[in-house]
Amino acid sequence: MGPVADHPLSSSRPDLQPQGVAPAIAVIGTDAGGLASLAAASLALVAQADLVAAPKRLLAGLPAWWELEQATGRLQISQPCPALVATDQPDAAFTQIEAARAAGQRAVVLASGDPLWFGIGRLLLQRFSASALAFQPAPSSMQLAFARIGRPWQDASWISLHGRDSEALASALQKRPAALAVLTDPQQGGAAAVRTLLRASGLEASYAFWLGERLGHPAERVQRLAPQTPLPADLDPLNLVLLVAEPPAPPADPGDLPLFGLEDGLFLQLPDRPGLMTKREVRIQVLADLELPATGVLWDLGAGVGSIGLEALRLRPGLELWALEQRGGSASLISANAIRLGVTPAGVMEGRAPEALAALPDPDRVVIGGGGSERAAVLAAVIERLRPGGRVVIPLATIEALAELRPLLERAGFALGVSQHQAWRGAPLADGTRLAPLNPVLVLKGCKP
Repeated sequence: MGPVADHPLSSSRPDLQPQGVAPAIAVIGTDAGGLASLAAASLALVAQADLVAAPKRLLAGLPAWWELEQATGRLQISQPCPALVATDQPDAAFTQIEAARAAGQRAVVLASGDPLWFGIGRLLLQRFSASALAFQPAPSSMQLAFARIGRPWQDASWISLHGRDSEALASALQKRPAALAVLTDPQQGGAAAVRTLLRASGLEASYAFWLGERLGHPAERVQRLAPQTPLPADLDPLNLVLLVAEPPAPPADPGDLPLFGLEDGLFLQLPDRPGLMTKREVRIQVLADLELPATGVLWDLGAGVGSIGLEALRLRPGLELWALEQRGGSASLISANAIRLGVTPAGVMEGRAPEALAALPDPDRVVIGGGGSERAAVLAAVIERLRPGGRVVIPLATIEALAELRPLLERAGFALGVSQHQAWRGAPLADGTRLAPLNPVLVLKGCKP
């Protein structure tokens, strides 16, 4: 290998290229402040450019800036204003950049934020070699947004809706991220579409909705909008949305809640596993399949946040609910959700099934969630303890789990039922609504003779 200086990537500085090598294309990131936000070194590259390519909104002020810099002499600009090319149509702009480089001219590309983060950098790398490009990123809009609200963002997720429909956002919300930055697209519904989908997912109460506009510009605006607050009438198209998870406010009166089919966002979540709960559509089906009696004992095993068992108590207050979840801290979480819903379980326990079942009274109804490798042993214990005429309902994510558990119920003489449930939730599009799928769920139920 030759000296380091001979390597094509040895210098990322466009002003330090070896003789005889066409100067690298300087790809300079800016915030919404445009040229006014650039460091002196980056401004010097612009001042030396023969061609500047940028979005139209950044190009508009460049001739006046050029005249001002020449008049004040701050950058010692001697040449006239460079050729200006709009990158709103990238292919046409790239053709002119190639021609400038072939003529030995210096080209500068101005881009928003970090050009390699949902920016023009990806398209440039498809057209030019990496050695022909020198990237100088500015803080991304996501970084600026989290800085403005003063929240660490190492646990944040992000998604871009530019040129995309909202199905990806619907899928991301199913996972209940701790924080989610959404790069909006006015042509795909913009911030309004994000809010509509958040509401359709039943999570409006679980996320703070932050709207950032023109981040980095002197007239930037960052505000938190309450669910009932309309979007600004003068909403700038250059915006993004931050969704930051927070505990939903408790209902003013649990008696005012729907009898059942509560929104997912009403429940407090396990901090290490947000979204680990039976979704509303499946929860409704499981409650129906349990055929809850007016009185008796209900076991909710692998209770998660307690959503199924607690809703069962709202339907049948005379039931004796025993909720069991192995994750640390789950007992206090389920108890807190019980208070929010205005119900009182007979017992909420942390422990592993089947060992922890020995301390519980024999059940009339059982719902088994989770279980993992122990699910067969858990079901075997349930079969033994379930009272005659009792019912067990098991929502399952895989056909392998169904194949493992169904024979246990068959051999025990249970009357069986198997169903598969697929639900979709409406997701807004720019010109209508599409249906975003939830994960399909198999439901295995059995009635003991």
